[in-house]
Amino acid sequence: MSDSEKLNDIPISSVDSPSVVLELIHQLKIKDVMTTAVLSGNKKQTMRHIQALLRENKVAGIPIVEDNKLIGLVSTEDIINALDKGYINSLVEEKMTKDIIHLQDDMPLSFAISYINKYRYGRFPVLNKNSELVGILTSSDVIRSLLIEMNREVLRLEKLHKDSVEAAYSIFSEMEFTTTHYNFETAGRASTEIKKALKQRNFDPKLIRRVAIACYELEINQVVHSNGGAMRCSIYPDKVIVVAADTGPGIEDVNLALKEGYSTANEYIRSLGFGAGMGLANTKRVSDEFTINSQPGKGTTVRSVVFVNSEKDET
Repeated sequence: MSDSEKLNDIPISSVDSPSVVLELIHQLKIKDVMTTAVLSGNKKQTMRHIQALLRENKVAGIPIVEDNKLIGLVSTEDIINALDKGYINSLVEEKMTKDIIHLQDDMPLSFAISYINKYRYGRFPVLNKNSELVGILTSSDVIRSLLIEMNREVLRLEKLHKDSVEAAYSIFSEMEFTTTHYNFETAGRASTEIKKALKQRNFDPKLIRRVAIACYELEINQVVHSNGGAMRCSIYPDKVIVVAADTGPGIEDVNLALKEGYSTANEYIRSLGFGAGMGLANTKRVSDEFTINSQPGKGTTVRSVVFVNSEKDET
């Protein structure tokens, strides 16, 4: 991708942005934000033909596709070079840019923001698990989607406050969520909703953070390592109990699984930013009470308890 397509950073940090923004960029997937109507070219067209496509559609770059696979990209800079050096009538396959940085459609939006701020490109091709081109992501897509989602969140919170004030502030409640193997679209939903429920009940921020860490780690573990399961959260006046139970395949060595850095995640999971081997260790670290029962082939149940008056924190 050329210098002419580079732009300034998106002014969003994945560390110190407002909490509502942080929740959105980790909850939204790139597939929720990207443009799916992708204009593309093929390698047997000429650079002059691509020049016309860029001009007619007012875009700065076009991915080159063969059998729905991304094989290259032609940018405005490539066209300018072709004109200057006299090869505008050459075939695209001879002059296209082949070293392309791309995104994957089921990555969290936070990955896209990191890519944009790191590489400062105006657009990124988006591929699916089969390496097929399924979309294009621009900084405008990111900003527009965040504004829309933030407006929806404001409306949702207003309606929740109006319709469910008494229920929202009830000090006791039960919440349950299901997880599915490798379904990253809903991964993180349980921890997000439980965190919101605790905030609505005015629990201490340190307790909320500890519970959120436990919920997220257990939820991701189920998505990555199990055949699917359930997350149940019980909120009491003096404690919060989170129970994660899955249907298998179970853990061969529980003590080994509790060690920091130990992971059985495959390369695909690691490429998505998961599988660091900290899930159970982090959950145990933030819990006042922690128990795990697992049998190979029969599933795993983890119980985490955080007490309201505990002096323990997330560190």
